[in-house]
Amino acid sequence: MAVAGKRCSNPRMALTATLYRFEIGVSDVDRGVYDTLELRVAQHPSENDVYLVTRVLARTLEHRDGLAFGKGLSEPDAAPLSAPGDMGTIALWIDIGHPKPERLHKVSKRADEVCVYTHHDPEGLFADLAKSKIHRADEIRVVALDPSFVAELAGRLSRMNRWDVLRSDGILYVTIDDETLTTTPLVHQGPRD
Repeated sequence: MAVAGKRCSNPRMALTATLYRFEIGVSDVDRGVYDTLELRVAQHPSENDVYLVTRVLARTLEHRDGLAFGKGLSEPDAAPLSAPGDMGTIALWIDIGHPKPERLHKVSKRADEVCVYTHHDPEGLFADLAKSKIHRADEIRVVALDPSFVAELAGRLSRMNRWDVLRSDGILYVTIDDETLTTTPLVHQGPRD
């Protein structure tokens, strides 16, 4: 038994990440991207299923060469997802949820493109973009996913997942088994007035 204020020295008691596998058929008509993704996604012990699903959707909807998951919550200064640019730069940095304005300010100086996928009500994030000093705030793209849609997907998670993801005319369709869930993500560039 651990004593309050003492670190547990038994490594068998340490929490470990849970590995999820995804096979995702991507048909992104809006971007002209068609592919099959095979992803192994580690879920940090402090990461909830909704956050995990948002990360997977961001990875799917932003699919491009070199886009990869970061080290996750175990390394808070790293991008949840990023794609490399030329000569060691960052072409795309994707954050999840509601990152702090200071983080967005710092990241927007380093990355060519910054995008935030949120599974929360985006109004607080829009307010932060509008009132905070954030470098190139007008270029930050926000993709707000309906919280109930993400929660429904999270409720269907298993260790092995097979999804078909279609985006056409801004509408997102995710088919799991024989059931299709639909939403229209709100996509906005920069602060809202």
